[in-house]
Amino acid sequence: MAVLTDDMKRVVRAQRLGYVATVSADGHPNVSPKGSVAVWDDDHLVFADVESPRTIRNLGTNPNVEVNVVDPEVRKGYRFSGKATVLRAGDQYWKAIEHYKSEGADIRRVRAIVIVAVENAAPVVSPCYLTGLAEEEVAALWAEWHRKAKDKTVVDLIPPNDF
Repeated sequence: MAVLTDDMKRVVRAQRLGYVATVSADGHPNVSPKGSVAVWDDDHLVFADVESPRTIRNLGTNPNVEVNVVDPEVRKGYRFSGKATVLRAGDQYWKAIEHYKSEGADIRRVRAIVIVAVENAAPVVSPCYLTGLAEEEVAALWAEWHRKAKDKTVVDLIPPNDF
């Protein structure tokens, strides 16, 4: 079991959006965004099955899972891998439902709860940091890119002649 550090917990709590990777019975990968990723305890993450039939089906045949949570502003985060358990009833299920309800989630849409026993955790860091940039500089670069992207016109999207 991997112990989630305070920084890992901070990133998960701040972002909530995680990308969950599973493998289908025929070996094909499946990555699905989950807006309900949360810290369950020092060794577990949790997410709700709202519209995740493929993810839940895949976990039924192969409980191995990876969850990536990245702060898009600073391009850093964590990847968590481990084994998932799908819950549809029981004490842990209802505790998770109450957690989401207390945060204002529409629990009527929750079909199941998935608890991930984290076995390995590792940082995800953008290669842009290899240039020596600080987090503040990376955040400023992406903010500028987004600001400029909003001002683009169709002409800006035409590739140059030598493309």
